[in-house]
Amino acid sequence: MSIKDWFRRFKPAYSIYNFFHKKELNHIAQQYDKLGIEKKYFEAVNSFDFKNIKAEKPWLDEQDSKELLPSNNVYQSLNKNAQNAILNWSDKGYAIIPDFFNIDETNIINKEIERMISESEVDWQRNSNKMMFAFKKSQKIKNILYNSDLDKILSLLLGKPVQLFQSINFLTGSQQKTHSDSIHMTTFPLGYLIAVWIALEDIEEGSGVLHYYEGSHKLPYVLKGDFEDGGSRFLLGKNAYLNYENKIEDIIAEKQLKKKTFLAKKGDILIWHANLLHGGNPITQKESTRKSMVLHYYAEGVACYHEITQRPALISK
Repeated sequence: MSIKDWFRRFKPAYSIYNFFHKKELNHIAQQYDKLGIEKKYFEAVNSFDFKNIKAEKPWLDEQDSKELLPSNNVYQSLNKNAQNAILNWSDKGYAIIPDFFNIDETNIINKEIERMISESEVDWQRNSNKMMFAFKKSQKIKNILYNSDLDKILSLLLGKPVQLFQSINFLTGSQQKTHSDSIHMTTFPLGYLIAVWIALEDIEEGSGVLHYYEGSHKLPYVLKGDFEDGGSRFLLGKNAYLNYENKIEDIIAEKQLKKKTFLAKKGDILIWHANLLHGGNPITQKESTRKSMVLHYYAEGVACYHEITQRPALISK
């Protein structure tokens, strides 16, 4: 193991970094005060810190969207495409809305991504094929995202106002193994993260298509303590995420979950629940692309952190 790899596992290093980002961690400090948790805003945090605290659930986790949404004023203000897509949210844990973004909007996003890469405005992570936080770098992309009905739909599904936390752009398939986003972007109470996947081109078989498991959001969350973490007071576990992935594979086999894939058309979106199991299929057509953009939103007024790295989430207003 290199010194760099070891340092990435060293929790005090994260705490020192966090100490100088108090403004972006004000949200977690407020939640600690509210919940009576004696912890500093810059310290490592995981689900054990909230273990004995009674928590609410998102309203559509406890009640049925098919029964509640039709009489909701926000729901009634949406177009038929969106209404039909989210009606079965409680049962499915996802919603597919065709043609949510038009051709002009998706073309603008693609051109902005190309421009930022060519002009080195962003850190294009070639080893993982992704660009982080493009919406913070491009006003054109931000205008498209914020001028849509996304916030309205996502806030309705969670029952709380939402804030866009991060975006990830891909040119090819991620090939990421099946996971729940709540291992990466965790909330207390659980369930107050929601994600959107945007197709920026027509997606074809063999390109590493997005896959998901309908209804898997109803399964218990897999968090620290549910798999071999291998960490200590000062170090993150060396194989923690690999052990997590293996645990998810075991659950899929045990529950005999059925995989679905999303062969999207340009402009289609898929919204998914914080605990929906999903990932990227292997790329079998080696020259294929899978241009896409993923958005992750936190609900306001909840504790936001990263379970696998045990870091509080840095949130800029």
